[in-house]
Amino acid sequence: MQALLTPDGEPLRQGLTWRVFHPIPGADGKLPLLASAEGGTATLEFAPGDYFIHVAFGRAGVTKKLHVPASGPVETQQLVLNAGGLLLNAVSGNDVSIAANQLSFSIYQAGIDGADIEQQMVAENIGPNTIIRLNAGIYHIVSHYGDTNAVIRSDIRVEAGKLTEAVIQHRAAELTLKLVSESGGEAIADTAWSILTSGGDVVSETVGAFPSIVLAEGQYVAVARNKNNTYTRDFEVTAGRNSDLEVLLQ
Repeated sequence: MQALLTPDGEPLRQGLTWRVFHPIPGADGKLPLLASAEGGTATLEFAPGDYFIHVAFGRAGVTKKLHVPASGPVETQQLVLNAGGLLLNAVSGNDVSIAANQLSFSIYQAGIDGADIEQQMVAENIGPNTIIRLNAGIYHIVSHYGDTNAVIRSDIRVEAGKLTEAVIQHRAAELTLKLVSESGGEAIADTAWSILTSGGDVVSETVGAFPSIVLAEGQYVAVARNKNNTYTRDFEVTAGRNSDLEVLLQ
């Protein structure tokens, strides 16, 4: 058994998972697994009969029905995956790099005519610069920068036999919050923070002397609480402009 990315491609030499199933479901309603193999080309022996062969290459896969005759040779089975690779990364603003631990991607099969993409997840919590092997087609990508509200969605086409590299542009920035007695002063410990939208909705709540937070571009209000006192400051987030946000005691 051999697997190819495209009809005119070369057989893959590694990274494959082969599985052979009996065509009649078992008592649990599933097709019984008869054999499996890892690597590239695989050779297996079976009694005459019908079988299903499935090969997976990452998250790409294809299934083929095979008939083993009672006599005579069985020709080499070539399965065409019609698959490619997807490598994702993201920047903030125009070209500000983002730390790898601040980024994660989820991949969905693109919805058709407004279908709910959330029910067709392909992969989640994918880090940047990770090659994901997928069947050719259009995928809906959800990119998370930080864990607050910096989320970008986009559709990307994966082509068979090719590696598609995509850089997603976030309209967001990372801020470090500080409650200080004077501009440029030391951050005051034991401070509770709330970040509100201009409409008053709570975006984030945290506690610390200088917590960091990633926010989507827009207008916000920072609320700092320390020793039963509350201090506020209106501020604006501009994409790609990481900075310190100081809230003064007075």
